[in-house]
Amino acid sequence: MKLTENQERERIARRIRLTLISLLFLPTLAVSRHVNSSAKTGDFDGARAYEHVRQLVDIGPRPPASDGIHRAQAYIIGQLKSFGCPVEEHDFHASTVLGDLAMKNIVVKLPGRSSGIILYTTHYDTVRIPNFVGADDGGSGSGTMLELARLFCARQNSLHVWIVFFDGEEAQGNWTDGASIQWKNDNSNNTFGSREMAAQMALSGELKRLKAMILADMIGPANVRITRDTGSTRWLTNFIWDTAAQLGYKNNFANEDYAVGGDDHFSFIRRGVAGCDLIDFSVRDSYWHTPQDTLDKVDPRSLQWRVFRPVILLLTWL
Repeated sequence: MKLTENQERERIARRIRLTLISLLFLPTLAVSRHVNSSAKTGDFDGARAYEHVRQLVDIGPRPPASDGIHRAQAYIIGQLKSFGCPVEEHDFHASTVLGDLAMKNIVVKLPGRSSGIILYTTHYDTVRIPNFVGADDGGSGSGTMLELARLFCARQNSLHVWIVFFDGEEAQGNWTDGASIQWKNDNSNNTFGSREMAAQMALSGELKRLKAMILADMIGPANVRITRDTGSTRWLTNFIWDTAAQLGYKNNFANEDYAVGGDDHFSFIRRGVAGCDLIDFSVRDSYWHTPQDTLDKVDPRSLQWRVFRPVILLLTWL
C-alpha cells in the first residue's frame, strides 16, 4: 500500500528521532564521524563562528553593491575555499529604488547519497543605514554558516547539502535610521537574493528536489531564544522544536509563536517548499536596525553547536 505524504513524513520522523536518541549517548566526536583526517576538529566551534563575525564587522557597513560587501564577498569566498568547499558565485542584477544593483549569492553545493536537497541559508548584506555594521543582523548568521560549511565540506552527507549566503535581503533605500525603513507587502524591495535563487531553481527543476530550507537570521544574542515564526512551515517548525525539546534545548527553542514578517524563507515557501526561520527577534525594540548592532551584541556561546544540533542532525537524516 502506498503511503500518504503525511504517513511518509511521520515514518521518516520516527526514524530520525530514533537516530537522534542514539546519538545522545555517543561522544561528541561521534556526531561528526564522517569528518576526514584533515579537519582540525570534528565539532562545531562557536569561537570560530564568532571570529568570522568579528572579521565581517571589522569591514564595516556591507550594503549591496558597496565596497564593504565586495570585501565581505572576498572574505566569505576565501574562507569557504580554504575549507575545501566547492564555491559557486551566482551574480545577478536587482532593480531597486536606488537603480540597478549588482548582487551576488554565494553557494556551496555538496553531493549526497540521495537525490534530495536541503538548504542552510543566511544573508550577509547589511541594511543601508549610516554606521550600521550588522554584527547580529547579517553577521551572526554568516559566521554560523561559515563554520557549518567547514564541517559539512569535510564529511559525507545523506542529502545534497547546499549552504547559501544571500545578498540583498534588506529593504533597499537610503534610510536615515531604522524608523525610516519601508518594506513592501510583496517583499519586492527586499529578499532579492533568495527570490533570485528560488526562481532559478524553479526554472532548472531543482526546486522539486528541495526537501526543506532553513534560514538563520539574527541568532547572536546572549542566551539566544528562538521563537516559532508563524509564517514558517508548521510541520517543519514542530519537527525542529520537538527534537530540540528531546535534546534538552527548550530554553533556546521557545515554545512561543511570533510573526517575523518578510524574510528570505518566504521566497521558497511561496513556491511550495517547506521553510523555517531561526531568529531571535527579542532585540527588535533595542538594537535592531540601529548603529548599536555591534560586536558586543553577539555571544560566542549562542553560536555554539548545541543550539543548532536539533536542526543539523535532524535534517541531514531526511
